[in-house]
Order: sequence, then C-alpha cells, then structure tokens
Amino acid sequence: MSTQGGTKAVLAALAANLGIAVTKFVAFLFTQSSSMLAESIHSLADSGNQGLLLLGQRQSARPADEEHPFGFGRARYIAAFLVGIVLFSVGGLFSVYEGIEKVRHPHELESGLIAIVVLVLAVGMESFSFATAIRESNHTRGDRSWWQFIREARAPELPIVLLEDLAAELGLLFALGGVGLTLLLDDPIWDGVGTLAIGILLLVVAILVAIEAYGMLVGEAATPATVSTIRTTLAAAPGVSGIVHLRTLHLGPDELLVAAKIGLPPSVTMREVAATIDGAEAALRAAVPTQLRIFLEPDVPRDAEASGSVVPPVAGTGATAAGAPAV
Repeated sequence: MSTQGGTKAVLAALAANLGIAVTKFVAFLFTQSSSMLAESIHSLADSGNQGLLLLGQRQSARPADEEHPFGFGRARYIAAFLVGIVLFSVGGLFSVYEGIEKVRHPHELESGLIAIVVLVLAVGMESFSFATAIRESNHTRGDRSWWQFIREARAPELPIVLLEDLAAELGLLFALGGVGLTLLLDDPIWDGVGTLAIGILLLVVAILVAIEAYGMLVGEAATPATVSTIRTTLAAAPGVSGIVHLRTLHLGPDELLVAAKIGLPPSVTMREVAATIDGAEAALRAAVPTQLRIFLEPDVPRDAEASGSVVPPVAGTGATAAGAPAV
C-alpha cells in the first residue's frame, strides 16, 4: 500500500467523521436518544483515531539518526495500537455502559423523526468514506480476500480505516434499528439495546485493531508472497549456488530488512564475492517494490577455505563476512 493512498482514505474518513459527529450530537440534544449519543461518541473517537494515524505518518517520515539508525517507520504501528485503545475505551466501553444504563432505566425519545433523518444522512456521509477506503485498498489488494488483505497488510492505515468504516456503517444500522423499534413499539428500551449493540461492536473491532497493531509492533516478516519473491530472486542471482537461510523484518510499512546467508562456489575469489553480492542486491531492489535494507552473508564450503583455494570473504557494500557483525 502506498502512503499516499492511505493518507487519502484517512483524510476522507476524518472529514466524514467530523461532520457526522457534530450532526449526531446536535440531534442527541433534540432527541435525548442514547443510541444517538453512542454514535456521536463513536464518530468523535473515530475522528481522533484518524488524527493519530496522520500523526504516525508524519513521525515515521523523520530521517534516521544515530540513535535510530533504521528510522522511525514503526511510529505508524504505535499510532495504530493507540487507535485500538481509543476505540476500546472511548468508543466501546462508553457505549456499553450507556446501553446498560438505558436498558435498566429507559428514557423516552424526543423528536424521534429527527434522529431517523440524521442517521440516514450519516449513513450517506459514512458511505463516502467507506467507498474511498475500498477504492484505495483495491489498488494493492489484488486477488486477496478482504480478510486476507487486513491480516497481511503491513501498512496499518487502510485496514484500520476499513474496519472503522465498517463498524460505523453497522453502528448506524444498529442505531436506526434501536430508534426505529422504539418509535414503532413505543418502548424506549430498544434505544438502549441499540446502544449496547454499538458498544459490543466497537469492542470487537478495537480488539481486532489492537491484535493487528501488536503483531506489527513486535515485528512481522514480509508477506509470504514477498518472501517467495526474495528467495527466488536471490537463488537466481549470478554466482549464487544456494540460500542457507533467509530472514525478513518490517522496520516500517514501507521499509523491509532482508538478511540472508547465500552459498557461493568453492573456487570463488574475493572480487567475485563482491560482484555476486552487488548483483544480488540490485536484483532484489528491482524485484521488490519497497525500500530495502539488505545484509548478505557469503558462505563457501569449509574444505575450500581450509585448502587455501579461496580468499575468505570480507564485508562489502551491503554484505557481512562470515562471523562478522553487520554494519
């Protein structure tokens, strides 16, 4: 996923949620509907979440320094984890509490028609944000299912916006159901039931977001498709006789660490080691469309080293000698 595409989806969601939050809260003042209040807090929490995602993108763009030699790419993962916390606490827990209170102590709706009109308008505005997120996601989703895309994406913005917008659309339907049943059956308890359903929905989405963000923070490898591309490209590089081991790690959504030990022929010279590693690096950068930090360790048969037929390889550009630390 490109950062630009994620930013467009986040900005669309922020604009929609700010407008929806204000509209819902004004409607709550007229109707005193707990479902409307829950949806107001939901949209306000979503607006804050979009702000966090934009802040994470801004922080991740800072250049690397001596204390952070691999840059600040994981700032976007930290922002994603905070989004899960905000959704859980501000959105989910508040809505569950409000729903339980309204089920125990139902409150008559005032101007229920206003609530219905506002919720229908909110569905339209939220659909604009959801459509934007879907359109931007389709640029990189390929033939993966939506669940696979959310699970495998290494950039957090689009999956989070997709989950938030889906929760918002479902939450609006729950609110419409609660308000509609309250008006139809003349029983305000259904307003509280709608509020409780919104809260449970937000808790589930918050947990999903937090689990995904946690995995990214701890450190996730490249997707299986990308790992397969890296392995195939390295194995096909001129002078490489095999791959001893391969490790990948996302330093950020758009930056990937690749560390591998590659086999070389027994008669290799130091000049050929350097040429092989340079060629393998160039092939990897051409095959993988993301920023790469590549560390390749050459490996030659031990009997060749013992016989003196090979000059022991040393660290070259982007390479590490056997047993030597990567710089």
